[in-house]
Amino acid sequence: MSVEHFEGFEGSYLGNREVLRPDSRLECKICWWVYDPATGDPQWQIPAGTPFADLPSHWRCPNCDCEPDQFLLLP
Repeated sequence: MSVEHFEGFEGSYLGNREVLRPDSRLECKICWWVYDPATGDPQWQIPAGTPFADLPSHWRCPNCDCEPDQFLLLP
């Protein structure tokens, strides 16, 4: 059985947006707020249907101001 080396922690995507699917939901690791592309983010005026990978570079968690690369990929 081989064990691949993984830097980071389970669920983290390490800021690599290329590994995210268009429908990927991600959860803030600080306050547990969930970004769901189906609903977007009304506070940041992100329309429904916007994948997490396409969020603007200045986007942050609307609840706690956590940076997007700290979000966890939900199964």
